[in-house]
Amino acid sequence: MAYRLRAGDTGPVQQSPVTCGSACLTVARMLVDPHFASWIRTGSPVLPGSPAGATEAERFAAYERVVMRRTNGILGGGRPSVPWPRRLGTPPWGALRELELGAARRGTEYTIEVLRTDDETELVRAFDTLVDVVAEGEPALLYVGSRLLPRHVVLVLPGDGDRMLDVYDPTTGRVDHLRRDTVVHRRLGLSGWDIPWVVVRPTGLRTVRSLAYAADLGPAPA
Repeated sequence: MAYRLRAGDTGPVQQSPVTCGSACLTVARMLVDPHFASWIRTGSPVLPGSPAGATEAERFAAYERVVMRRTNGILGGGRPSVPWPRRLGTPPWGALRELELGAARRGTEYTIEVLRTDDETELVRAFDTLVDVVAEGEPALLYVGSRLLPRHVVLVLPGDGDRMLDVYDPTTGRVDHLRRDTVVHRRLGLSGWDIPWVVVRPTGLRTVRSLAYAADLGPAPA
């Protein structure tokens, strides 16, 4: 059975103070890979290379660590990358690579868009673009923070209504509506952070990849 999250639902909670991005990427993979979601939630089926964990929280925490090794390491998904200190969380380029190589449908292309310096008109455009490209079920990551620094990562999901988005906050596991006015006026209120900084989102394009994802838990979902 497919795993779904919508406004009003509660999903897994990040298992360390620095794994908000890893938690979002783990949930993103759960949403597109039913076997992976079942392993996280029930422990079955036991997938090749799966880390140890007797409970759902332990399995989720173990996979967060797997994700962080990929997103922050010199080689992530078999590609050279700029290493990033784990104490600073998940870098956007590492998140993009993780999404393209396993945490979204195979072939989905992602891009990094900086929002911090945008005026209100550009934030309206950015939000409307996000609605369009997430509509097919492909998630996006939104980096939020203070006026000075990005401090937290949340997962943007398609909402049930027209021009609507949902947002999963890994601090609490809650899924709520993400309204355009809260983005445009910088009043997000996500774990205490209001300012949109960066979004890692689908481009709206998909390519056919011949190389399967070299992940710890099997190939990428089709």
